[in-house]
This record gives sequence, C-alpha cells and structure tokens, in this order.
Amino acid sequence: MSKVVVTGGAGFIGHHLVKALHERGDKVIVIDNLAGGRFDGRVVTGVEMSAYDIADPENEHLLLDDFAGADYVVHLAALPRVQASIEDPVGTARVNVLGTVAVLNAARKAGVKRVVFASSSSVYGDSDQLPLHEDMPTEPMSPYARHKVQGEEYCRDYAVLFNVETVCLRFFNVYGPGADPNGAYALVVAKFLEQKRNGEKMTITGDGEQTRDFTHVRDVVRAILLAAESPEVGMGEAINIGGGRQISVNTVADLIGGKTVYIESRLEPHDTLADIRKAKRLLNWEPQISFEEGIEELKSLNSD
Repeated sequence: MSKVVVTGGAGFIGHHLVKALHERGDKVIVIDNLAGGRFDGRVVTGVEMSAYDIADPENEHLLLDDFAGADYVVHLAALPRVQASIEDPVGTARVNVLGTVAVLNAARKAGVKRVVFASSSSVYGDSDQLPLHEDMPTEPMSPYARHKVQGEEYCRDYAVLFNVETVCLRFFNVYGPGADPNGAYALVVAKFLEQKRNGEKMTITGDGEQTRDFTHVRDVVRAILLAAESPEVGMGEAINIGGGRQISVNTVADLIGGKTVYIESRLEPHDTLADIRKAKRLLNWEPQISFEEGIEELKSLNSD
C-alpha cells in the first residue's frame, strides 16, 4: 500500500484518479481549494480531504503535514481554462506556477519519492507538424499553456537540483464521465452532451473541421498510475498521453447526434495529434478505450 497525495483531487481527472487509488488499497489524501466547486458528489469514502490554497505561503505547514510519509504526489491542481488565463494572467499564474513550485518544494522537504505533474498538449501551440512529439519546441499560445511549460521546467529543475523524482504528462483533450461542460473553453464533448440534454443545438466554432486528439479519463488515470511507479522515468520527462487519433469537432457532433449551429471561430490550435511512442516505451502505456466506445458510454449516461 502506498500513500498518495492528489492536489486538485476534487476535479474531473482527480476524482477518477482518487477512486482508482482508493479501490486498489492506497492511502489517499486529496488537497483542493474548491475553486471548481465543492467536494459534494466527489467524496470517496475513506479518503481524507483537505481544503486549502497550495499557492499560499502561509499554508506550507499544511502541505508538509499532508506530504509527510507520501510515496507519490500527483499534482493536478490548476486553473485550467485558456480564457481565464487571458482575462486574469496574474491570478492564474499565482495558482498554476507558484502553486506548482510550492508543491515541488514541499515534496523536497517532506522526502516524497516522486511527483507526477499534469501538463497539457497546449504547450505545443498551433504546430503544422503532426503528430506532436516531445522533442519539438514548445510554442504556447496563452498564459495557461505557458504556465504548463514553466511547470515542466520547474519539475526538471527539482529533479536535477534537489533529487526529487518528477515526470510530466502532457494530456490531450481528456473526456469522460463528470467532465465540466461550462465555461468559454469548455470541454467540447461535455458541452455537446449538455446542450443535447437541454434540447439545444450543439455550438460548433468555425467550420468544425478542426481536429482534436481525445483521451478517455480512465486511460489518463492508468497513465498516471504507471508514471508514478515506472523505473524508466523520474528526471522531469515530458510524455504525451493521447489517443493517437485526429477527430474533427464535426465528427464529435455526428457521433453524439443532434442539431448543430456554427458560431465564430476562436483562438486555439487547429489540429492536435499525439505521438505516443514515448509513453509506450517508458510507461508501457497506450489507450485502451476508443473514442466511439467512450461516446457511447457517455450517451448512455446522458440519457439516464
């Protein structure tokens, strides 16, 4: 049995991860400042919940208490929306950058074995070269994406300077049960499902031919678990976690089914596609849930 601390554990990915950790018998502590809501509905019986701001220096003693004796820390906590980072670059940088440094520093002081950092495919920007691979230069198009680049750099710094094992997982368009349908840059699958449930037309930006590489949340959880324990990583490696397929927004709407309406395009990469060879080599990971299977599951849940 391991002790695992999950920052942002009340969020979408965090909830699925915490449930998986608890089911396999690990001792789990969730840290979440509840910026994304409440613990209600995402409480896993037997899991300790701590509600505080990890980026506040006054809370370092709380981090150290929670990290004491931990084998792994999975750092998911962030303000994850691109638009929010554009509207409030200072506030989001405080959470996304200083919060990451606070987690790494507490892990160093507490003697945590490894930190798994949740990065993002947004670090690549709008590249014409596909598939996107980890040796490409990062070209962030928003403060949020830049925060993730900086988080990865700090992870490498702490691995080299302080011998804190770290690994950075670049998630590609995570979807699945419990995803947030709200916000200007809401997750498209969750947004479409909510619109359909409400009898509304699904809103497609631009011509809908932009593509995304979708990754089911349970595949993401499996990648996190492997990254926490793989002997092949620990020096801040950046690793793509994606489905390895390009799927257009129009195709997403077709699979969900229903009426659509096209609206003005927005600032975002036109296409994403993950090269996942590094994940296969270092983590022995590849996706197991096809997008079609994932959508069918969500449609079934959405009709209940």
